[in-house]
Amino acid sequence: MNEVLLSLIIIAIFAFIILYFKGAAKVKNTVMDYEEDRYSIESILSYIKGAFNEILKTNLYDLNISKEEFEKRMHNKNQLRRALKNCAYGDINAKNYVKDFLKDILVKSYNIDENNINSIISFDNHKKLTAQDKFEILLYHYKKKYGYRALEKFILENNLASPEVIGEGISYVITAEQIESIFVKQSFINGFEDKLNILSQRIYQLYKGFGVIDEIRDMRIDGVSGGVSGIPPTFHEEIDLTVSLSIVSKLPSNYDSVWIFFKGKTIHLSFLSFGSEKELIRVCKNIYRYNYPGQLSESNGYKVNEMKDGSRVVVVRPPFAESWAFFVRKFDSIERAEIEELITDDKSEIPIGLIKWLIKGCRVTAITGAQGSGKTTLLMSVIKFISPAFTLRIQEMAFELHLRKIYPERNILTFRETTTVSGQEGLDLQKKTDGTVNILGEVATAPVSALMIQMAQVASLFTLFTHHAKTTVDLVKALRNNLLQTGVFTNEKIAEQQVADVVNFDIHMNKDISGHRYIERITEIIPVDNTDYPEISSANGEVNLNDFFNVTREFFIRMTDRKVFETRDIVVFDDGKYKACFPPSNMQISSIMRNLTKGEQEEFKSYLNQYFSWGEAS
Repeated sequence: MNEVLLSLIIIAIFAFIILYFKGAAKVKNTVMDYEEDRYSIESILSYIKGAFNEILKTNLYDLNISKEEFEKRMHNKNQLRRALKNCAYGDINAKNYVKDFLKDILVKSYNIDENNINSIISFDNHKKLTAQDKFEILLYHYKKKYGYRALEKFILENNLASPEVIGEGISYVITAEQIESIFVKQSFINGFEDKLNILSQRIYQLYKGFGVIDEIRDMRIDGVSGGVSGIPPTFHEEIDLTVSLSIVSKLPSNYDSVWIFFKGKTIHLSFLSFGSEKELIRVCKNIYRYNYPGQLSESNGYKVNEMKDGSRVVVVRPPFAESWAFFVRKFDSIERAEIEELITDDKSEIPIGLIKWLIKGCRVTAITGAQGSGKTTLLMSVIKFISPAFTLRIQEMAFELHLRKIYPERNILTFRETTTVSGQEGLDLQKKTDGTVNILGEVATAPVSALMIQMAQVASLFTLFTHHAKTTVDLVKALRNNLLQTGVFTNEKIAEQQVADVVNFDIHMNKDISGHRYIERITEIIPVDNTDYPEISSANGEVNLNDFFNVTREFFIRMTDRKVFETRDIVVFDDGKYKACFPPSNMQISSIMRNLTKGEQEEFKSYLNQYFSWGEAS
C-alpha cells in the first residue's frame, strides 16, 4: 500500500514539473509575442490614435485644477486640435507641432528608449531595413543638411535623374537597388534623437500625413503623384481564371505607384508603395480638403484645389477614373527663378532680350507649350519686366502663380474659378478693379478665350496668357473656334481676323526627352492687309469682262481660303543654340517704341541692330 502511494506521489510530482515548464514556456512565448506586437508600427499607431483622442476628449472641468492651469491646458488643447486639422492641409508648422507632440507620447507614455527603438526600425541591423526605411533615413540626413532641398540634392548628388533604356525608349526610375547602393556608402551615425525623429515621421505619415509621399511632398520639387501606374483593382475581377495567380501577384498594384516631377522629368520611385488600396484611398481623400472644395464622390469623381502652401492638387476616383489617384503640382520650387536661370542655352541673350522688349512694349503675348514644358515658370519670371507702376490682375483656375509672394510691393490681385463664380464672371469683374495688365494663368475654355480677346482690346493695356497650342497657327485657330463656339462671332474669317489683330506674339516652350526645357521659337502673328479691292473698268458704257471675272475670282478667294494672317519666326532654337531670324514687323517695332522711355528706346534700337541688323535694313 505504501509503495503504491509513493508511486502516485512520484507520478504527481513529475506531472507537476512537466506542466510547470510547459506553462512557463507558454507564458514566455506569450510575453515574446506581446513584446514583438508592442514594437510593431501598427500597435504604436493604434496607441498614438488613442492617446490623441484621450487628450482631446478629456473634460477639463472635471479636474480639480487652478484657473491658470485650466486656461493653459485649454489653450494647449485648442492648439493641438487646430494643428491636427491644419497639418492635413500641407501646413508645415502644424505638422511639426503634431510631430513634437507625438514624440513626447512615444518617449513619456510608450516608453521608447535607446534600447527598444531598434526593435521598431532595425537601425542597428541594416540587413533588416526595407528600401523605404533606407530611403527615409537617407532623406532625413539630407534634410538636416539641406532643408527642403534635400530630395533635390539627393537626386543630383547620386545621379538618380539619368535616363534608363527600357523597351523601345527611355524612362526615369529610382530602384530599390540604387537606394541600397547609396545607403551602404553613407557613413552617418544615427543617434537616439535621429532615430526618434525618423520613427515619429513614420508614425505621423500613417496617422495624419500623406503616407509614403508625406516628406516628398514638402520638398522643393515640381510635383508628386500616386496611383497612376500598376494594376487597377478591377483587373483582378476581370482576369481569366487560366492566368496563374502567382503571375498576377507579382505585378505591381495601383497603390505601388509613386512618381515625382523633377526638373521637367517624370521619375518613378519604384521602391515606394502605399502598402494597400485602403492607404491610397485615405491619402486621396485627405490631400484635397483645404478650404473644403466639396465632396469627392462617385457622382463627382474629381476635385481640383490648392493646398495651404500653394500647391495645386487634383484627385480622381472611380468610376470617373479607373483607380484612385492624385496629382500634386508644386510651384514653390520655382517661384524665385530668374529668366536667366531658366533660359540657359547658347545665345540665350537673344530670346531673353526679345521677351524683355515685348513685355516692356506692352505686346499681347501668348506663352504656349505642352504640360510640364515650363509655361507657368516662364510667366512668373517675365513679370519683372512689367513696369512697377502698372497694376496686375490675374485670373486662374486654381492659384498657381502666387505673384504677390514674389513681388509683394506691387499692386497685384488674383482671382480664381469657384463652384459659384465662373471664370467668365471673374474676368468680367476684373474690368472694375483698376487693372492695367491682365494675366490669365491658362486660356482653356471657350468663354475665357472670348473674354481674353475682349479684354485685350478694351479692358487693359495688354494681356499675357498661357495656352496648350502646339503651333502659332493652331493657337489662332483654337481661339477662333472658341469665339465661334461662344456665339460672339458667326463668321469664321471675321473671328480669325479678330484673333490675329489682338494676339501679337507667341512664345512657344518645349521640353526634350531628357527633360531639358527651352524656348522653341518666338513668333509674330501678322494680320494680312486685304483692304485693296479690284475695280471693274468700263469703256463706252460696256463692262470689261476680264475685270469682271477678276473681281468675281477675288470674291470667291476671299470668301473661301483667303489668308487672314501669316506667322514670322523672330527667334528659333536650332542645333542647341538660339538664332535671330527676322526682326519684328515695323508696325510692332513702332508700337513697342511708343511704350518705352527715351533711354529704353535707345536700348531697344541697339538690341535690334546687334542681333537683327535692323539699322542696316532700315
